[in-house]
Amino acid sequence: MTTPHPRLSINQATLQRTTVREAIDAVTAAGIQAIGLWRQQVQDAGLDESARMIADSGLRYSTHCRGGWFTAEEGPVRVTALDDNRRAIDETAVLAAAGAEGSRAALVLVVGGLPEGSRDLVGARERVRDAVARLAPHAEAQGVQLALEPLHPMYASDRSVLSTLDQALDIAADFDPAVVGVTVDTIHLWWDPEVTRKIARAGREGRIASYQVCDWKTPLPADNLLARQYPGDGVIDFETMTRAVEATGYTGDVEVELLNQEIWDTPPAEVVRRTVEGFQRAVAPFLG
Repeated sequence: MTTPHPRLSINQATLQRTTVREAIDAVTAAGIQAIGLWRQQVQDAGLDESARMIADSGLRYSTHCRGGWFTAEEGPVRVTALDDNRRAIDETAVLAAAGAEGSRAALVLVVGGLPEGSRDLVGARERVRDAVARLAPHAEAQGVQLALEPLHPMYASDRSVLSTLDQALDIAADFDPAVVGVTVDTIHLWWDPEVTRKIARAGREGRIASYQVCDWKTPLPADNLLARQYPGDGVIDFETMTRAVEATGYTGDVEVELLNQEIWDTPPAEVVRRTVEGFQRAVAPFLG
């Protein structure tokens, strides 16, 4: 098997059917040095047990996925979402502390789409700003960076009212960069003709919390959430985007996060093998 680049991290979404133990075993067996976990699997295993497994593995912790979903109007749904995000912040702090040197206490935030029946994008984005303001003090106290992730515009109605890096950065600008940053994900941003300028802005402002890579290929599946491809299997120009991220001075792990039913139906060891090979061809040549 190809030797993985030392900055490659596997996000557990790529191995969606695994437990924490199984994901860690698959990653370490391939010689990969970092992992990001998903909250559901961490909660299934228990936070303390998940942290123990991370500590024993010697892996770096790259991100915790995910928080967010706070575009609802004031009321019980919004209160519940904010409380859940505070728990996610706590989880992030524990898991990052258990990881090896170089781990990042970064909680990825998918902020949510329009509330049912609403057409008010501007109002929804202002509620995102308000939610981040409410969560920032707790994140700062826990040493966690909130990583706002803009999603492709096709998800604006149901998953994220933030569609560009500038929209995420404009919200982050109200807060210390150590507390609120952004996630740069190739599948969500590759289409933007100004993406390199926006990545440069994120770097100048010290906001890049995570760099995630996967590829885009059409036709999209019926469920467009599950459209992600192995790096190199689609049309994204990884050289341009990766060089732009590197030029900012970002030295963190580079996560592969693949939401794709066919990939989920493949044995984890084979998924990891194909991920490593694609990453080595499409991304690694442009990393320091």
